Amino acid sequence: MIRGKAVPTTVWSSAARKMPIITAPRIRIRTGCGSSIGGRSANAGTLLVDSVTTYLLVFSFADRTSELGKIRSYCSVNVRFDMNPSARLLRLLSLLQTPRDWTGVELAERLEVSTRTVRNDIDRLRGLGYPVHGTRGAIGGYRLEAGATLPPLLLDDDEAIAVAVGLRTAAGGAIGGIEETSLRALSKLEQVMPSRLRRKVNALQTFTVLVPRDERESTVDPNVLTTVASACRDHDRLRFTYLDRERAASRREVEPYRLVNWGRRWYLVAWDIERADWRTFRVDRLTVRMPLGRQFAPRPLPDEDIAAYVARGIATFSWRYRARIVVHAPAETIAERIGRYVGTIEPIDADSCIVDAGADSLETLAVYLGMLGADFTVEDDPGLAEQVGRLADRYRAAVSA
Repeated sequence: MIRGKAVPTTVWSSAARKMPIITAPRIRIRTGCGSSIGGRSANAGTLLVDSVTTYLLVFSFADRTSELGKIRSYCSVNVRFDMNPSARLLRLLSLLQTPRDWTGVELAERLEVSTRTVRNDIDRLRGLGYPVHGTRGAIGGYRLEAGATLPPLLLDDDEAIAVAVGLRTAAGGAIGGIEETSLRALSKLEQVMPSRLRRKVNALQTFTVLVPRDERESTVDPNVLTTVASACRDHDRLRFTYLDRERAASRREVEPYRLVNWGRRWYLVAWDIERADWRTFRVDRLTVRMPLGRQFAPRPLPDEDIAAYVARGIATFSWRYRARIVVHAPAETIAERIGRYVGTIEPIDADSCIVDAGADSLETLAVYLGMLGADFTVEDDPGLAEQVGRLADRYRAAVSA
């Protein structure tokens, strides 16, 4: 096995006068005791690789002369380029940042070094402050654990772009108070990005326009989000003051289970202690009361698909006005035209269904129904029927004019 350190070099030899100057990686090799090349004792040599992968050897012979020549096809030579220690440490750190345990043998194979070198490099990382945990035995291995401080992270190209896009999006998102923090982190990331990645990120930022957030929309305090998420993780009861859509305040004590992000809004799925039932709360409407309550034993979730559960809850309870309308079209056809957040659909037969829909105003609800592209009948809702008639007169007048 030929091993050595890869460094750039430029070679010009009297033995290769008819050949151009070669710039290539170079490693020192040893041919072993008693080896000979061309009948002459060869102690060491330098391996050169040109741009068309022609392998050349500059051999140093015992008589202090040098000779350059190609490696012939009948020669069997195994070559391994070793990374320098700094590059190897970075590669090792990149592997350890993958959330899994690595055995010493696996790391040695990835880095193409010995297990002893791996152990030494692990000690160097620990000396630099990286908390690398190691376990002995047949199933032992190494894992990078969380430390007291955030160490530098190694990101590949796709990961770096994903983080940059996420930070840019967060600067204009629904979580209040993190705009400046996101931009500050983004500027630090862009500063250390390679030029090829910086160009991609800058192009994305320059030619992407974000729709400004409606100032009337409430934002979520990031501290509230992290507090609620921690309570979900640790199974701590949560106590808070909650404002309903009428801005009426009530005190709640719940067992928190999941946070659901839907567009610009965040929802908490929790078991309400006093009401002994599952409830969905908008996080921007709650004010956490400290300290948190005692721990609880987790209970089965109300639905395996929590996102669908929240969608049904929003469609059923979150709107100011609700109505059940008979639509003269198959349920499958209407399901393609109505969002989950607007209402639910119940089939009656193959040609009709009931849409349980809602909106913040009867006029908005009437417009939604007109956009279904199917005939419908309003039953048992005089207010909505009146609004549909008024809207129909307006459209008719617009056409006749």
